[in-house]
Amino acid sequence: MPRSSYEGLQKNIRALKTPAIEVWLNQYPDKIYTISMDIPEFTCICPKTGLPDFAVITIEYSPQKYCIELKSLKMYTIFFRNAGIFHEHLINKILEDFVKACKPRWAKVKGVFSPRGGITTTVTREYKK
Repeated sequence: MPRSSYEGLQKNIRALKTPAIEVWLNQYPDKIYTISMDIPEFTCICPKTGLPDFAVITIEYSPQKYCIELKSLKMYTIFFRNAGIFHEHLINKILEDFVKACKPRWAKVKGVFSPRGGITTTVTREYKK
């Protein structure tokens, strides 16, 4: 089988050192409610071409003990502006870092990436306790 030109580009994504996502203490941990955050101007880099990828990232979650601090989430997302990462890996990385930070009841991360070559890519991953 011929070697793919994508091979090896994403070997260390899970170990990528991203900025910390800070949290604050939820005063209603006994209540079940949903928080939804849209990041409409998200950018990262295509690891294949080095060109920017544009997306709308939506994060929804039901907090337990902690809620996400928005400024730190903004700084976290800005980190990816210079990171070469596939769409699928990005959504998985965001969800894993998000869950690690706030330990929600459930969470969902969705990325809708602008067309590249006439194809819009949407990647979604969910976490349920």
